[in-house]
Order: sequence, then C-alpha cells, then structure tokens
Amino acid sequence: MTQPEPEYVLHLNDVEKQFGGTRALRKASLAVRPGTVHALLGGNGSGKSTSIKILAGVYTADGGELEIGGERHDLRRWTAQDAHGAGLRFVHQDLGLFEELSIAENFGLDTGFPTTAFGKIAWRRLNAEVADVLLEYDLDVSPQRAVAELRPSDRTMVAIARALRGSTDGERRILVLDEPTASLAAAESALLLDKIRRLADRGQTVVMVSHRLQEVLDVADDFTVFRDGKVVGTLVDAHPTEDELISLMAGGLVVALAPTGERTHTHGEPVLTVEHLESGPLRDVTMTAHAGEIVGIAGLQGSGRSSLLQALFGVHQPSAGSLALDGRPFAPRDVHDAMAAGVGMVPENRVREAAFMDLTVSDNLAMAMLGEYFVGGRMPRKKEQAAASTLIDEFGVKVAGADALFSSMSGGNQQKVIIARWLQRHPRLLLLDEPTQGVDVMSRADIYETIRAAAREGCTVVVASSDMAELHALCDRVLVLARGRLTGEVLAGQLDVDGLVSLVLREPGTRRTVYEPETPSERTMAS
Repeated sequence: MTQPEPEYVLHLNDVEKQFGGTRALRKASLAVRPGTVHALLGGNGSGKSTSIKILAGVYTADGGELEIGGERHDLRRWTAQDAHGAGLRFVHQDLGLFEELSIAENFGLDTGFPTTAFGKIAWRRLNAEVADVLLEYDLDVSPQRAVAELRPSDRTMVAIARALRGSTDGERRILVLDEPTASLAAAESALLLDKIRRLADRGQTVVMVSHRLQEVLDVADDFTVFRDGKVVGTLVDAHPTEDELISLMAGGLVVALAPTGERTHTHGEPVLTVEHLESGPLRDVTMTAHAGEIVGIAGLQGSGRSSLLQALFGVHQPSAGSLALDGRPFAPRDVHDAMAAGVGMVPENRVREAAFMDLTVSDNLAMAMLGEYFVGGRMPRKKEQAAASTLIDEFGVKVAGADALFSSMSGGNQQKVIIARWLQRHPRLLLLDEPTQGVDVMSRADIYETIRAAAREGCTVVVASSDMAELHALCDRVLVLARGRLTGEVLAGQLDVDGLVSLVLREPGTRRTVYEPETPSERTMAS
C-alpha cells in the first residue's frame, strides 16, 4: 500500500534570531508543500535570507523548530551537516563551479571521482554517469564540455543537477535557490525558470528566493512574504498580482512604483543636445533632454542603449556627430572631461564597473570627490567619513556604518551608494544604465524616489533599461532604439507597459508614430 504524500515536506515554526540589538526574525514560520515551487519574498533586512541561512546551518537560531523528513529538530542545535543529511541542497548566486574545468570534473570535485582497480580516475565511467544526470535534467551538453562554454542558464542548471545528483523518488531532496536569475538576462532567466517549473512538475520541491516579482509570479505555486523579521503573508496555490505582492512586502510603496512622468518636463531649453551621433552600433542618433526631465532609452539587447550612455560619458569617442550641454559644445575626451562638465554615470554592472567591493562604504562614496577632498597631498579622513555618514542617512542606506565593507551590503543598498556617489556632485546630467537590476522592490521604490528628487531639483536624467515597467513608471518621455537607430518616441501616459513592450519588439520598418509631434524638430525626430 502506498504511503500518502505528507502535507508539508519542510516546516519551520516560531524561528527567532537576533544580531546584537536587531531582531532579524520574530516567530517566523514557513510551510513548504511537496512538489511545489515556494517563493520567499521580502525587501532587504526582511528576514528571508536569514531564514535560508538558518536552514543551511550557516546561522544558529535563538529559538524555533524544524520539521523535515518526518523528524523534528531544535534549530538551536541545527548544523550544516544536519541540513545535508536531511536532504536540503542549496544553490547560491555564486554557483561554486570552476568554469575552466569540464562539467564532469566539477561533479567529481563535489562528490568524488570514481577510480579503477589501480587507483586511477575512471574517466569513462565518470563521463557516462554525468551524461545520465545531464539527460535527466534536460541538459543537451557533453559532460566533457568546459563550464565556461555553457550559456548562463545552463551553468545554473549544471549546479542544480550536481546538487540533486542521486536524488530518488523515495528520498527526494529539497532544492533551495538563492536569487537564481539575479545575474541572468531576461531570455536566459526564462529558459532557467521553465526548467525549474518542469522539475517541480515532476515532483521536485523547490524553495526560491528572488527579487524579480514577475518571474516569481510565472513559476511559483506558493508564496511566503517577510517584512521586518516577521511573516506578513502566506499564499497557498495562489495567483496574486504583482501589486498585491508589493502591498504585502512594502505597504504604501506601491504608490512609489506607480507612473509619475509629466509631459510638461519635455519643453523648454534643452540641457543635452545630441545631433547625428555615431559611435559603435549607434547610427545617426539625434535627441534632446531638458532640465528636470527623465528620458528613458528602451531597446532590445544589442540595440545600443549602453553605447549611447557611454558615448555621452566619454567612455567611447563618437566617430561622427556632435553633442552640446547647456547650449555649449560638449566633446568629452574621457570620463574626467565628462565629470568636469557636470555629468555622472551609474553603469549597468556595478560590481565590475562601479564598485570597490573590498573597500569601505566611505571609500566608495569618496571616489567621485577625490579632487575636492585631497588637501596638500593628504586625504582628510574625518571629513570623508562625516560626508559618508550624511549620505548614508540622506539616501536611506542600510549598513552598519561608513566603515563597513561595501561587499557587506545587499545589492539594493550597494546601488543606493553608487547613485549617492554621483548625486553628491550635483550633476547637470545623470546617466543611469539598468539602475535597479537585481534590486529588491523596497530598494527599487527608494531609488525611484531618489531619481525623481534629483529631477525635481533640475538634474536631467537619462535612463537606459530593459525593464519596460521601470521606464513606464519613471520617465517623462521614452525613446526607442533598434539596431543603433532611434525609431520611436513616447510621451508619459501615451502607452502602458504592454504597449511599450510591443513598440520595442516591432521591426523598425513596421513601427508606427505613437504621438503627434508638437514642434518642427520633433516632427523630424518622429519621421
């Protein structure tokens, strides 16, 4: 006779955790049904990551109980070895793969290499075993292929397959994914999520932490929402909207994410004028941006969004065309020239292009002010740290202090610091490339308000983003780039998010004009 399926395969009860004077978890509970994708949601500091680390045995709880595999455990004595023995398997943002080694070699390093009777590695056997595992997880790749040669979504699936290797229906493991799509482009995320959904449909239990709400809505069955260390919502077999989840996570912040663009900002004397610009993939780009205006740049990957911002910031030299700032010729030879002219830029990849991960928050904030801080060849540390503490308060950065390492902060707080670094210079023109990529919804609302506040003070903002909802919420006007050319322009309120997506996806030759130009120059632009 078959045993009935248990109602829950994992149950956390009344979990407590305190760090110094901060209560990270307050009587938090979590119940996970078998064969489901269960999403853990919440802003920075909400408690979801702490819960995962307690499950993994990285943190020790101050109180609470875990029921898993039909057994109860006191979480005050729960260890990483206990977690592994109970069938919990974790795949983090850092996948723990050696990219220069083959898939089979990565498996061998994790679970051990099979050997021959003479003590040598049995490569044929290892490759055959790993090939079977890859097939089971819908990975049509050779086990001898280097991890570096795989597409990003397949690398994550290799890490998942390695973690679940040996799992059987009789002893099925629980897979815990921490931000699995954080570093993936939209197309790669879709591929990965489809495979995760298929795993769950075959009976695999998945617990997933993610900041990307739309992706979570596409793949999850159940939802647990954390806020301020407490569980504020549990949705079972539910189909909530994004706004409903945001309401649970952040309360009134739904308003901060709503569209606020105004057409009145699109008039007056232009701060930025671009005429017939050619640089990298860009072809004959002509545009203007006015004081206090937030202009969005929409387009598919490879359309030239980032190239446009880099040309404006002096990273690349245009091969043709001209730029003007406040009516004066603007031809930055490098980033220093652009900064001296009052331009700031937050790049797409903050870790590689903007952050100094092993330096303090204070050091990172000071990087854009070195010329102002250095006096007589010396750096006045007290002045630097006092300024950093003021910026941390002003921009709502959640961090232990100005002396904390930049790497100790969440992605959302790191991005707040990078934006604060530039806004302390009171730029005339601020360029933002994917400003909220990999950022939780609460930090996103804070960043939107920061951008709007800068625009209200007269700063001109140009935002390049692949997130149409972001452009719809933030911008007074959105320009569409396709294959390096501007092919459309939309004023605030003329299209909803779906309309923007449709406009971006159309082939340039089939696009229609979506608004009636109001001036001769705008008519030229729309044609």
